[in-house]
Amino acid sequence: MAPRELILLTLVSGFLLLYGLVPAFGGDQLGLVGADEPRYAQIAREMLAAHSEACHAVNAKIFPRSLRIEDLKASYRCLSGGTVTPILYGKPWLEKPALYYWRAMGFFKEFGVSDWAARLPSSSGAFVLIALIYLHMRRFRPGGHLDAALITASCVGIVSFARGASTDMQLAAPFCIGMLGWYAWYETGKKFWLFDLYFFGAAATLAKGPVAPFLALSIIVLFAGLRREWSLLRRTIWLPGVALYLAMVLPWFIAVQHHNPTFFRVFFKEHNLERFATNRYQHHQPFWYYVAVLVIALMPWTVIALRALLDSIEVSIAEWKVRHNPTRYLGHTRAGDAFPEFLVLWALFPIVFFSFSGSKLPGYILPSIPPLTILAADYMNRIRRQGLPRWLLWSHAAMCALLVFVLTLAPQHMKYETLVPSATWLAVAAAAAVFFGALVFWIVRRWGISQIANATLLPVLAVLVFLLGFHGKDLDLNYSARPLAEEMAKQAPDVKVVAVESVRRDIDYGLAFYRNEPMVHYDSDGVPAGEHLLVIRASDTADLDRYLAGRVYKPLFLYDSQGLEVYRVAARPEGALQPGL
Repeated sequence: MAPRELILLTLVSGFLLLYGLVPAFGGDQLGLVGADEPRYAQIAREMLAAHSEACHAVNAKIFPRSLRIEDLKASYRCLSGGTVTPILYGKPWLEKPALYYWRAMGFFKEFGVSDWAARLPSSSGAFVLIALIYLHMRRFRPGGHLDAALITASCVGIVSFARGASTDMQLAAPFCIGMLGWYAWYETGKKFWLFDLYFFGAAATLAKGPVAPFLALSIIVLFAGLRREWSLLRRTIWLPGVALYLAMVLPWFIAVQHHNPTFFRVFFKEHNLERFATNRYQHHQPFWYYVAVLVIALMPWTVIALRALLDSIEVSIAEWKVRHNPTRYLGHTRAGDAFPEFLVLWALFPIVFFSFSGSKLPGYILPSIPPLTILAADYMNRIRRQGLPRWLLWSHAAMCALLVFVLTLAPQHMKYETLVPSATWLAVAAAAAVFFGALVFWIVRRWGISQIANATLLPVLAVLVFLLGFHGKDLDLNYSARPLAEEMAKQAPDVKVVAVESVRRDIDYGLAFYRNEPMVHYDSDGVPAGEHLLVIRASDTADLDRYLAGRVYKPLFLYDSQGLEVYRVAARPEGALQPGL
């Protein structure tokens, strides 16, 4: 049975994580979106260029040709060259540690610099997480192991962040693997499993910094406190593991601080403490924000996952009562099982903690998604004999239908920017939603709860193919700077300098990545004296006379899908003054 399960899991996970992302599998349909994706990809590209230059300068590779001192020194210079300080547009960029950049550099070197290669660190990390959830559950909770992996692979939060060129999955995947390893040690007492906690905890620290060990330590302390097993904290400290963690983490932190004396202030103070305590980076959201994020991230498994969470909270309370009054609760069916309690703490602590943060982004609670998907699978495995309650089955089918309805209408909203699509598309979306909702309901009623994961995969796979297979170019036109950069290269291949004025940050960073050049900003850098292209919002073209008085300029094309206009600006006449001088 295991080979069949592994083949199924590999095929399904591979499709969910890679379809429409890599050229050989549905095409790279969507270019880099947002501000973070193109910025992180550009940092990895510049680090790779610096690394290659350093290796070329000493005529060496990372692995030395021999054990001679000269070859060892040359290989060390090659290894450290370009890999210590993240750089953006030639300047240090110290907001995040280097794990994502290192992994992206590796994929760039293997497949070439591209937007899809920039996303492979997240996709591969998510795949490893899914595989290890399967293996862990098969070893310690057989019965729901395949469902746990498939639910994790198919929920919106995992699919979305697994396709992002960002640091969120670089933190979540190793963090979650490390927490599963810690619980395996707790249940078996075998120190071998602590290796996972320290190794993957170090990887998570190199992904986003001290938040990883803070979250892990907080969850373990809460677990030990509720179970009154304070010796867990002492026994968790395993000297070989501590040495491994420090050996992985300290060299980079020490090296980057040595090369950049401002690193401690920029990274720890500004991008950790101030990001949490203030709204300095303008990501303020209401206190309940992560409740809404959680509901969306768990789709289409939201109702079952939340029901499983409530059930596990009840189980944890009953377990707590058993420990405090064993005579009264003797014989409770779940007595002694700490797994639900551990998963509940693991799921809830990041949500509660980051709800107090002054800056809130969806990816902050990504580490809370896997414990909830595991709880959902464990819950369904426990009720397999009596079956899913009718109300829960109806609710799950309705959630699948809602997912299909919303995502079927998404391309219409992107094209026409209206909240109420045409009656025809509303009817199409409603029909598709009813069909898939009814299909999920019928399959589970006909073949039982054992088929719920397979049934739910049908609408998930269908909407993925619909969005990326049929409307990937619409997504690209409306959310990525890639088509804009391609059109600029097509219509003005001889113009290298590009300036922007009042455009969104995602367009700014996106154009910089696709053209491999930083943008010139009229408001801060001034108007270039030479010939250049200008990207400006169509609504702001009235400002052109103020910036370009005495200059010849003409519209090149209108990029209507994102409300932008591109102009070709001639060089400033010799002897002419810049406006305002």
